[in-house]
Amino acid sequence: MLAVVGLIVVGKVAVDTSVAFLSAVRIFLLSKLRSLSNFKERYGPWAIVTGATDGIGKEYARELARLGVNIILMSRSIDKLTKVAQEIEAEFHVETQVVQVDFSGGRSIFDKIAEAIRGKEIGMLVNNVGVMYEMPMELCELSQDVIWQHVNINMGSLTMMCWLVLPQMLQRRRGAIVNLSSSSSVGPLPYMNIYSASKIYVDYFSRALSHEVRNSGVTVQTLIPFYIATNLTKFSDFIGRQSVLVPNAQTFVRSALSTLGICDRTTGYWSHELQLFSCNVVPTWFWIRFGGMMQQFLRRDALKKRK
Repeated sequence: MLAVVGLIVVGKVAVDTSVAFLSAVRIFLLSKLRSLSNFKERYGPWAIVTGATDGIGKEYARELARLGVNIILMSRSIDKLTKVAQEIEAEFHVETQVVQVDFSGGRSIFDKIAEAIRGKEIGMLVNNVGVMYEMPMELCELSQDVIWQHVNINMGSLTMMCWLVLPQMLQRRRGAIVNLSSSSSVGPLPYMNIYSASKIYVDYFSRALSHEVRNSGVTVQTLIPFYIATNLTKFSDFIGRQSVLVPNAQTFVRSALSTLGICDRTTGYWSHELQLFSCNVVPTWFWIRFGGMMQQFLRRDALKKRK
């Protein structure tokens, strides 16, 4: 009996590994073989990128502009928005529009956003804006402001932005929405509990929305990246420096953008896909325990860096 059980377990692991490998080859090999030259015609002339002044958001804005798409940049700092818009217009010769908005403001900000994008044919929405702890912390160390930022920015803004732009996409039967989740959504993550919970919301919401709009001509993609060398990870040298496992924002975005239309749920980057597979084969109790240890290590690294 034990031998039979062992064979079943080994067989399941072998099948899962084979499926994951073939899936990764399909996603990342096919994405390199196709051209994105018709991107504007396929999705539409304008793209909205939230959190567009740094990191992943800025690189999405630049890469979409490189494809000839006009960009609506949304973020909190008008100085940074203006600078990025000017850089994009000068380099890629597309139109830009800036919308200064603090996504922690809750419901009241979306009337302003709706008015700002009125009359624009939005072909793509990149819901990138997000917040994360300044370093791993226990719940009681967090301020109320940080807690509500995770609710309003990581969950509320993403949902409302989809609600604002999706009707026109469905009417035209073309468009794409990219929602940034995180590897922290793989399982409960101690010392990043609110952040982790907000990102599983993004994952579940996006997957359900993708099913709702199937066969409509609109694509909804969930990205589940692991660590990327951006301002959000600079608190630790361990995860804030570029490496094979930690790409910079430009490398990640170019890879992730090429998977749009090929896969509706992906990490966006080949080494992150391997990390996701490894995480999915371990039991939840191991993920929680190992994840907690990892976050404690990153906390110590952050505190050391502050000295």
